[in-house]
Amino acid sequence: MKICEIFTSIQGESTYAGLPCTFVRLSGCNLRCRYCDTKYSYYEGVEMSAEDIIGHVRAAGVPLVEITGGEPLLQQQDALLLVRDLLNEGYEVLVETNGSLSICEIDKRAVIILDVKTPGSGMSNQMDFSNFDCLKPSDEVKFVVCDRSDYDWAKDVVAEFRLKEKAKVLFSPAVGTIQPAELARWIINDKLDVRFNLQIHKYIFGPEERGV
Repeated sequence: MKICEIFTSIQGESTYAGLPCTFVRLSGCNLRCRYCDTKYSYYEGVEMSAEDIIGHVRAAGVPLVEITGGEPLLQQQDALLLVRDLLNEGYEVLVETNGSLSICEIDKRAVIILDVKTPGSGMSNQMDFSNFDCLKPSDEVKFVVCDRSDYDWAKDVVAEFRLKEKAKVLFSPAVGTIQPAELARWIINDKLDVRFNLQIHKYIFGPEERGV
């Protein structure tokens, strides 16, 4: 499969934020979000076997692994097998996906982080909301919020699909478009039962640093 990069850092997002994590970033993406911070993954990458990838993960010595992209499910069969193999090796595996492709075949032992694209991303019309039916309680649904209209849209999606009954729900401010405090105030004022999520790796290492 085509791999953009493999690196170990602090997990910056999700309920796993703050934990050491090895990231396996697959190449290629079918979306072009306005705020994308990994555009290099659209094209960069080298072919690697699952055995080679797992060798890098073993060498890192960290029990938490995230499969991300780009969009990892573009390389669906290879990605699904890699997830299964890592789980069989005893790793805790997170799979971050953009919500436009089916998640239903992902090994149920993995934690899915479903990144629902809001209108501010320019890609909300690409979402496959039938994926919500395949979520389990350990999974997470993330909304990156660019402005108030995104926030209201995300609230409506959470309510319409009863997402709180299906998975953990996180709202994150889009870096450079909205102040974190502004989103936090909306959540507090609405007494919204969601988790506020920051990309803490960008505060630790800087917003432009790659491989963190």
